[in-house]
Amino acid sequence: MPSHRDIEPEHRGYARRMRKMPTDAERMLWHRIRAGRLPNLRFRRQVPMLGYIADFVCHEARLIVELDGWQHTGLSANAALDRKRDAAFVKAGYLTLRIENDDVIEDVDAVAKIIAAIARERIAQGAPRTPLPP
Repeated sequence: MPSHRDIEPEHRGYARRMRKMPTDAERMLWHRIRAGRLPNLRFRRQVPMLGYIADFVCHEARLIVELDGWQHTGLSANAALDRKRDAAFVKAGYLTLRIENDDVIEDVDAVAKIIAAIARERIAQGAPRTPLPP
């Protein structure tokens, strides 16, 4: 994991602004998974990684959770960028779990249970420990 100093200040600032202005779905999910509310799992939000900003990350499980709205579907430019960033995360040993905003809003508890199950399974299987490049 690169140190805080390895992240460009502009990128850190952008992540900080995103943490201050979450979407409704991000706010709901963060309230459910933060501060150890999923036992033995620690998540961070709006994390600068590999030149991107991941919505939620559990480093121990090597799991990234991305909440997506309509603009990330199909053949949109955002969808193409999502595939590129997911490939970069896979190369670093992370799995990206993409969840629709509407699913979080409809049943945040069910979404949190799915995230916890996947994270625990990855930890139990020994998620790859490939170090992140600076």
